[in-house]
Amino acid sequence: MQRVCFLLKVRAERVEEYRARHAEVWQEMRDALTATGWRNYSLFLRDDGLLVGYLETDDFGKAKAAMEATEVNARWQAEMAGFFEELDGRRPDEAMRPLTEVFHLA
Repeated sequence: MQRVCFLLKVRAERVEEYRARHAEVWQEMRDALTATGWRNYSLFLRDDGLLVGYLETDDFGKAKAAMEATEVNARWQAEMAGFFEELDGRRPDEAMRPLTEVFHLA
């Protein structure tokens, strides 16, 4: 199992709206994440917009590619793109770069 952690930056003026949107994530998006191997997936958001994501999966590359192939992901990423800083034309899911784990207490 892989533990994956990543950072993104939500625009400060859209933090509350981002929180509201994630209080009601579409059921089909939730189902797609589960079906493509994303487990124990959490997002943590600091008041200044720093977003920390964490998930567990058997193979992050495969899970990410499987999600990218879904129609619901394309719609979700298009709606979410305006919330983030520094995407440089990439979708939010393309901008996720896993951090290197340096310690884990099991």
